[in-house]
Amino acid sequence: MLVKEIFLSLQGESTGAGLPTVFVRFSGCNLRCRYCDTKYAYEGGEEVSVQALFERISQYPYRRVCLTGGEPLLQSREELQKLLNVLSNYEVSIETNGSLPLEMVYLNPDQRWVMDIKCPGSGEVAANRWENLSLIRPEDEIKFVVSSEDDYIWAREFIRKNLPVSCERLLFSPAYGLLEPACLAEWILSDGLDVRLQLQLHKIIFGPESRM
Repeated sequence: MLVKEIFLSLQGESTGAGLPTVFVRFSGCNLRCRYCDTKYAYEGGEEVSVQALFERISQYPYRRVCLTGGEPLLQSREELQKLLNVLSNYEVSIETNGSLPLEMVYLNPDQRWVMDIKCPGSGEVAANRWENLSLIRPEDEIKFVVSSEDDYIWAREFIRKNLPVSCERLLFSPAYGLLEPACLAEWILSDGLDVRLQLQLHKIIFGPESRM
């Protein structure tokens, strides 16, 4: 597996925000979102076997893992499934950009998707794989990164018209440096939208340039 970095930090996003988490960042991404803050993961990385990766993860005192990127689903399907299987006793979140088929792998209990739906401001709205929506379970999460009021309106209407009942955990994240969180909060409350506004806690705690 092509791994860019492995590190321990506080989860900055999703419903696990604030919890100590072991991060595995894979190299490579098939999208180029305009607001991407992990461009350093587009290339490079170190080939690591599933067993070696598990050994490095198990050195940390927490049984909570986030698989991120880049895009995790660009990894070998067989190796990614092996990794998920050896992490069957861990709480695992897989952050995916939503452009690749979720059915590539089977998730064990306590493992969940955190899947993006790309808004127009990302420049990658055409990459959304709508078939994935039918595979989202109540324990999975869907994230909208909102960079403007137009993005917010698009996401709001998409939720109202298109999301199945099974999509219960909805995250709205203001694109860092492009949209003030207070504006997004006001729009959500004004429209009575039942979503979770999330800030990137790691940037607030460690600074916007930190990889932690």
